[in-house]
Amino acid sequence: MLYRQSAVPLDGWIALTIAALIVFCIANASPIATLSIQGNTVQASLPGALWLTWQQGNWILAIMTGLVGFWLPLSQLLFLLWGLWSIRAGRLSADFELGMRLFHRFAPWSMVPVLMLGLLVAIVKFSGFAHLEPEFGLWGFAVLTVLLTILSRFSAHRLWRYAEDALLVPMSGGLVNLEQSIASCDACAYVQNAPLSEPSASCQRCGERVRFRKADSTSRVWALLLAASIVYIPANILPVMQLRTATGVSMHTIVGGVIELWNMGSWDLAIIVFLASVVVPMTKLLVLAALQINHRWRGPVIQRQRTRLYEAVEFIGQWSMLDVFVVLLMTALANFPGISEIVAGPGAASFGMVVVLTMLAALSYDPRQGWDQDPALRP
Repeated sequence: MLYRQSAVPLDGWIALTIAALIVFCIANASPIATLSIQGNTVQASLPGALWLTWQQGNWILAIMTGLVGFWLPLSQLLFLLWGLWSIRAGRLSADFELGMRLFHRFAPWSMVPVLMLGLLVAIVKFSGFAHLEPEFGLWGFAVLTVLLTILSRFSAHRLWRYAEDALLVPMSGGLVNLEQSIASCDACAYVQNAPLSEPSASCQRCGERVRFRKADSTSRVWALLLAASIVYIPANILPVMQLRTATGVSMHTIVGGVIELWNMGSWDLAIIVFLASVVVPMTKLLVLAALQINHRWRGPVIQRQRTRLYEAVEFIGQWSMLDVFVVLLMTALANFPGISEIVAGPGAASFGMVVVLTMLAALSYDPRQGWDQDPALRP
C-alpha cells in the first residue's frame, strides 16, 4: 500500500482521540469486576492488578504488562492528540519530529485489544466458582478497544501527510533527483536521495536514520529467535500461576489452563487461548526461521507470498500476550488471603519474554532481502 486517505476530517480525528483519552481514564479508574466469596468482596482494576503483582515480587511481569497495557497506549494517544492539534493549529513545535518518531515506535506495542480479550477469559474462569458482577470498567475497556482499533488506522505516516497537505513540512519526493539513489524514511515515509555508499544517513525531514536495508538483519533475527526458543521451554514447563487455598497450593501451566477452560464448557475461549498461547508463538518461531533459511529466488509470485506471510506473522505477534494478561487479572480477582489467592508463577514472566523477543525478531526482519535475490535487480 502506497497511500490511503480518510474521509474523516482532521477535527473528527481529534474528537475521536479526545474521546479515547476520556474512556481510557474511566476504564482504568473504575473497577472491572466485583468478586464475592464467603461474604468477602474484591473489586479488581487494571492499576490495582499491576500494583498487587508488584507487591507479590513479580516485578518483570508488572513492568511488562504495565507498559503494553497502560503506559504505551496512553503515550500513543497523547502523541496522536498532540500531533493532530499541532497540524490543526498550523504551527509545529521544534520537537514535532521526535514526537512522531516515538509515536511510530509505540504503535506495535499498544495491546489494549489483547487486554480486553484477557479480561473476558479471566471473568469466564471465575464465573463458575464465585459470584461475579461485571463493573463499569469492563464496558470502558470494551469501548476503548473499539476506539483504539479505529485510531490504529491513523499512523505516523498519515500525520506527516496531513502536515504536507497543510504545507507545514516538505513534500515527500519533491526534491528527488531520479538519477541518484532513492530511499524512503521508515518513520515519516519521506522519499529522498540517499547515497548507497553510506550504511545509514539522517532523514532530511524528521532526523531518523535512513537505511536501504536493516542493519545486520539476519544475525539479529537469529539471535532473537534463539533467545525466544530458549525462554519458550521454561514458559511451558514452569507454572504461570499458583492457586493458594486453605487446603493447599496447586500449580497451573499454560496448557493446563486451556484444558481447564475446555472442561468448564468454554470450548470457544479454550480454542482462543490455545491459538494465542501455543499456536501463535510456535508459528512465529517456525515461520521466521523458515524465512531466514530460504532466500533462494523462486519468482515474484512466491516472494510475494513470503512477504505476505511475514506481514501476517508481524500482525498476530502481540496476541500471544493474552495468557500473561489473564494471569495478571486473575491475580487481582482472587485476592482473598487465607481463603483463595492466585500468585503469578515464573512461567508467566518467561512467556511474556517470549512474546517480546519474537516481536523484536519480526521487527528486525527485512522482507526486502528476499526481493534482492531477483536476478533482474542484480548489477
